[in-house]
Amino acid sequence: MTVAGQRRIVDLAVTAIVVAVCCFMLLPTLIVIPISFSAADFISFPPVGFSLRWYELFLSSRQWQNAAANSFTVAVCATLIATVLGTMASVGVMRLAKRLATPITMSFLLPLMMPSIVTAIALYRGYAYLRLSGTVPGLILSHAILGLPFVVINVSAALQKMDWRVENAARSLGASPLRAFLLVTFPMIRPGIVAGAAFAFLTSFDDVVVALFMSGIDATTLPVQMWNGIRFEISPAVAAVSSILLALSCVVVAIYFTVRGITEHAQRS
Repeated sequence: MTVAGQRRIVDLAVTAIVVAVCCFMLLPTLIVIPISFSAADFISFPPVGFSLRWYELFLSSRQWQNAAANSFTVAVCATLIATVLGTMASVGVMRLAKRLATPITMSFLLPLMMPSIVTAIALYRGYAYLRLSGTVPGLILSHAILGLPFVVINVSAALQKMDWRVENAARSLGASPLRAFLLVTFPMIRPGIVAGAAFAFLTSFDDVVVALFMSGIDATTLPVQMWNGIRFEISPAVAAVSSILLALSCVVVAIYFTVRGITEHAQRS
């Protein structure tokens, strides 16, 4: 057998192993989809019959609707805050000397490196003193902190690939710092900003640990409502909501790749 044939066999074997591992990891997530269409009153697999009543329950229940509205409000606001602050921090750190940039960048990444339960306890203690626990603004700020590292990582990666001579040329032609950033720097790092915003949104929307500590009667999110549903009743409604969240995550990722493809095509043109 030739060397090319051996390499082809190795590549096929590696591909098969990767596909098998991915399927094994995705199976527990995808199995909730058929369960969500079950006609039974409790979670069971294989599902019994076919029914859409659990999706109807989600769309008609005031409790689920309030939780969904809170999740969207918190995720969008937290994403906006994290994206703006993370982008500003990344651009500012990039202009510092390396001995200063490294510890500052690491400080922004602390929420990502620390266990969620530690972050939740620390935030709860501080927010209790500020009387922000159990409020929507407190939950927004908490999720903004969780999403900030993702924005810093992605924007910093985009800035590393950027040719700063282009911005310097714009400045030398009379553009103000803000105008040079908006017209030159921002379009070049837009894929990193979109990626960071997408990860920040998904992190906020799917978080349950910090939300359990920060949420209250008027600030219950979908993951917290799902947690309560699993604790007190094993209803397929939780599987229906999980399926909707899975579809939402796929849509957000698809939007990111679409924006990235459009941006890269425009830059090549």
